Amino acid sequence: MSLEIKVPPVGESITEVVLSRWIKNDGDVVEMDEVIAELESDKATFELTAEQAGTLKTIAAEGDTLAIGAVVCKIEDGGAAPAKAEAPKAEEKAVVAEEKAAAPVAEKSGESYATGTPSPAAGKILAEKGIDASTVKGTGVDGRITKDDAVKAEAGKKAEAPKASAPVAAAAPAGSRGERREKMSPLRRTVAKRLVAVKNETAMLTTFNEVNMKPIMDLRGKYKDQFKEKFGVGLGFMSFFTKAVTEALKDFPAVNGRIEGDEVVYSDFADISIAVSAPKGLVVPVIRNADSMTLAQIEKSVLELALKARDSKLTIEEMTGGTFTITNGGVFGSMMSTPIINAPQSAILGMHNIVERPIAEKGEVVIRPMMYVALSYDHRIIDGRESVGFLVRVKQLLEDPARLLLGV
Repeated sequence: MSLEIKVPPVGESITEVVLSRWIKNDGDVVEMDEVIAELESDKATFELTAEQAGTLKTIAAEGDTLAIGAVVCKIEDGGAAPAKAEAPKAEEKAVVAEEKAAAPVAEKSGESYATGTPSPAAGKILAEKGIDASTVKGTGVDGRITKDDAVKAEAGKKAEAPKASAPVAAAAPAGSRGERREKMSPLRRTVAKRLVAVKNETAMLTTFNEVNMKPIMDLRGKYKDQFKEKFGVGLGFMSFFTKAVTEALKDFPAVNGRIEGDEVVYSDFADISIAVSAPKGLVVPVIRNADSMTLAQIEKSVLELALKARDSKLTIEEMTGGTFTITNGGVFGSMMSTPIINAPQSAILGMHNIVERPIAEKGEVVIRPMMYVALSYDHRIIDGRESVGFLVRVKQLLEDPARLLLGV
């Protein structure tokens, strides 16, 4: 008796998934509730588990797009089934195909303009038709193989008379010129569509400012050990920025709003989306009610979501919603950028790297650790006064972190 394992429902708006990876192979013995495969939707990755113990019989292949409810595999009672006889053949085909793909590269490298060397046009014809240049007699200058020689060789004819040689081109440097194609994952396709839609459907502008990070760095340096000992998590920059954003949103509610139809929706809470680079692409998990959290609670949430993103364990609920987004390109060395709004939100704050630069303080030039910050916003709902005022407020809070603790 066998049991069919089908694609489970994974969300209201999701109608299909991609079988991204088989964790167990065809013929393997699996246990009840053991993870056998990974399914990927346009929002998250899900694990497919065995609904009974038995022998796995795969039906779908890696990379297949499957509708919700489609049969992925079967689990049969009993021990492991013998490996398929066709498997070695498939491996042999893969090796042969790999050798064929590498062959054209080998033919192109190591050639000189001695006797029997084809001209560029002739070489192209011979390569396309799979003809070995050593079997063709060249009739050009110094015995070079001309385009006419290649055409005649293709037709199985012998050269009848010498032809004028083609212009000599510089020899191509040796090395691999291979290419590979990969199908875009559902997540990458969705990200691409949303980013283009945002650029086309919003009146997006970006305003910039810079922040003196010395006060925060001094505070972290003074209390980081006690903070780690007491709360079990490090004190990073993201908690300061998240807290500063939630405070600034109270003063500029339009930055926390969104457009729905012909209405503007203002949220009296702050669900902050944190952009995270995951192995399969950019994901944006949400810290709920960040405005009511302490720095320690924010740091714990950021760490938890980042670990889940790294392991592709984020759920749809953890990536749904959000009223404002923070993205940190500084961890990759970005000095300045214009982040794209995370629709349907109306604004996004971009953090960048910290660089020591000379600035003027009280009539003197001093060296300070400075960070450029950028706020991209939808001008349809947020005016220039509000966008600039919001970013200035964030700057003030970061440069005087005691305000974050006192709420002033």
